[in-house]
Amino acid sequence: MATTDVALIKERNTMSVVINTNTAATSASGNLAASSAMLQRSLNRLSSGSKIVNPSDDAGGLAVAVKLSAAARRQGATAANIGNAVSFEQTQDGALKVASKILTRISELKTLYSDVTKSSTDLANYDSEFTALQAQLTATAAETFNSVALFGSSSLSVAVTEDGGTTVSIAGRNLTSTSTGVGVITSTSVTALSGVTVANITTAIERVATFRAANGSEQSRFGFAAELVTVNKANLEAATSRITDVDVAEESTQLARYNILVQAGTAMLSQANQSNQIALRLLQ
Repeated sequence: MATTDVALIKERNTMSVVINTNTAATSASGNLAASSAMLQRSLNRLSSGSKIVNPSDDAGGLAVAVKLSAAARRQGATAANIGNAVSFEQTQDGALKVASKILTRISELKTLYSDVTKSSTDLANYDSEFTALQAQLTATAAETFNSVALFGSSSLSVAVTEDGGTTVSIAGRNLTSTSTGVGVITSTSVTALSGVTVANITTAIERVATFRAANGSEQSRFGFAAELVTVNKANLEAATSRITDVDVAEESTQLARYNILVQAGTAMLSQANQSNQIALRLLQ
């Protein structure tokens, strides 16, 4: 007798026909439960778009993703803060531009005021406009942005990184100061064009121009800082996506596989449940 035939006879002799225990059905049931669980997980991933549906799916990855996501949100908030700072600077520059125009007009009035052909009435008219322009300069210096003063001696510090480690300072610009601003022109002691000189006006114009130049340099830095924050935010979101977002193509393949396993497992469990009916035939 061949060796193979002997082995088959031994295997058949060890297979008992029993009723109380259906080992094949138990094994098929376990496989079916495992396949069903994997199918359910695949369905959850595809329906949610995330491959970490439960913390147990990737505990370490979830912890990293949460931190990266929070950092990305802070980057977005930082970008919004920088944008508001730029708006503040633009509003301030607008006020300085108006102040420069006012001073230019005052310098023109001063030149006209020195005309020897002007009568006292003419000079009084020039003084009247000069007084009005002084008031407008003072009003311009009192302008605010969202209740925050545009001009003053105090500087403002703006964080340009999500951790607050790097800041950009908006320098204080006291427009009404007599030493750094146009206070020589707006002083209450000056009530007529005769109280100021061309040199006073020229100095005031230069100071306003310097304010605008410094304002422009700050805006330039804010622009680059905003660009960096935007790039960092995109990179953080990409890193988070690699950890949490499901690969639809790959997961769809797994879904098809688990679907087939569930169907096959169901069919085999049905077959295993029917195998014990052999015992009934022996009892007939």
